[in-house]
Amino acid sequence: MPVGERRRVSLLLTCSVDALYPSVGRASVAVLESLGVAVSFPEAQTCCGQPWLNTGDPDGARRLARHFLEVFEGADAVVAPSASCVDTVRNGYPALFQDHPRLLRRFEALAGRTWELCEYLHRVLGVVRVPPHPAPTPTTYHASCRTLRGVGLRGVAEDYLSQLLGDGFVPLGDGPVCCGFGGSFSIKQPELSGRLLRDKLDAVAATGATTVVSLDMSCLTHLAGGARRLGRRQLRFAHLAQVLAEAYEARGGGRR
Repeated sequence: MPVGERRRVSLLLTCSVDALYPSVGRASVAVLESLGVAVSFPEAQTCCGQPWLNTGDPDGARRLARHFLEVFEGADAVVAPSASCVDTVRNGYPALFQDHPRLLRRFEALAGRTWELCEYLHRVLGVVRVPPHPAPTPTTYHASCRTLRGVGLRGVAEDYLSQLLGDGFVPLGDGPVCCGFGGSFSIKQPELSGRLLRDKLDAVAATGATTVVSLDMSCLTHLAGGARRLGRRQLRFAHLAQVLAEAYEARGGGRR
């Protein structure tokens, strides 16, 4: 990249953030802009098609994948506050177009420019240091299945949280264990999903944390619903982007 030229990204907002958690989208933009990145938002974007893939409707998934390609193919980079949506673009789309070599090459090229937000900070921007949070609270981190096994990101969010919160960051005892959501899994296997959910919330309780952070709002929605049913209403569930944005805002901008 030429000296002085700003990096540019297109924001993939995701369905859950658009419909339920717009503050996560605003926080994502705030973090990227604090680090000197120019952010655009293609308004023609729709769902990435993950629910169609999860429920065995490849034709529906292909239609949405083609639309995704039309909307984002011209982007320098695509960034999303969702490991699961990025995993769909990287690993779900190519499998849908094995019989269409030209389209497959286009999807593979776009997949190589599509990043989860925390991953983009680490692997593309090279962000090593983040500022301390102005009001740290006891916080733990749930590493979603798609973060670990789809995007392949391990230890980065935890390192950022350690810098943000100091001793306020408490690792989760059951680490990479699923929270029980898994998209359609929680509907098809409600009893098993419920057991995993309770186990995860018990692990959270054991840390003494009052905030749970993740990189997937779907997992946090699942956990928040379980916490309400169990009467654990004191818990805050936040995307890492929100915690980072609070720290950058308190510092008055961002420099690596």
